[in-house]
Amino acid sequence: MTAAGVEARGLSTEELEQIREQVAAGRKPRVQFTDSAGQISGQIGQVVTLTDPAESDEWLVVKFGRDELPFSPADLRVAPKGAAARKVVPPPAPVEPEPVLSGPEFLIDKPLPPKPAAAPVQRKSEDDSKTAPSREGNDVTAPRKAARPAKTKPGPTLTVTLAYGDGEWTVAANQGAKALARPYVIRPAEALRMVQLVDVPGVQEAVEQILTAERSEAEQQAQRLRAELAEIEARLAELGEAK
Repeated sequence: MTAAGVEARGLSTEELEQIREQVAAGRKPRVQFTDSAGQISGQIGQVVTLTDPAESDEWLVVKFGRDELPFSPADLRVAPKGAAARKVVPPPAPVEPEPVLSGPEFLIDKPLPPKPAAAPVQRKSEDDSKTAPSREGNDVTAPRKAARPAKTKPGPTLTVTLAYGDGEWTVAANQGAKALARPYVIRPAEALRMVQLVDVPGVQEAVEQILTAERSEAEQQAQRLRAELAEIEARLAELGEAK
């Protein structure tokens, strides 16, 4: 135990995972501030939000009184059962001793110094009493940490994939882990236009080589089919003459 009486070991990995599950389920797990949190050591708060640990060491947002402030795992520990917030009582102001008058000079009648005028008492209106912040509870002595502005997390990345395989061109789109469009077949001319829009050196040449090879193969197949068709027509002509 430390001088303040609260062990400063912080939250373990297992405790952090349990807190993460409880927050995800809509609960607000209770935690106790350790000595590393400063003068609020021993106070009780509730974890309301978990931010990204990669962006800041203080990624556990704790509701403390009327505030929600970020803290690091070292500033917190799991609150023991039945633990209540420990108020820090300020030390009493020192009482100045009254001066002791001695000596013959105080036997002479001297005029007393005028008393300072009492400061006017300001009366608070009912509206002021309603809007004045309460000084009871956890807000009395706890110094507030400056809340750090939360960083906006970037949205999921969008990935569009143009692929070629088995003689077909396909396009697919994903946003993060979500599939926006499953791979569907497009025409070779559309694939070439998409690559021309990107204008990446080397990619357009590779696509053109694939299209050239496919065109050559298609022309060869067309020639074979024309030759077969010519043979069939010649056969039909011979059969017609034999009648």
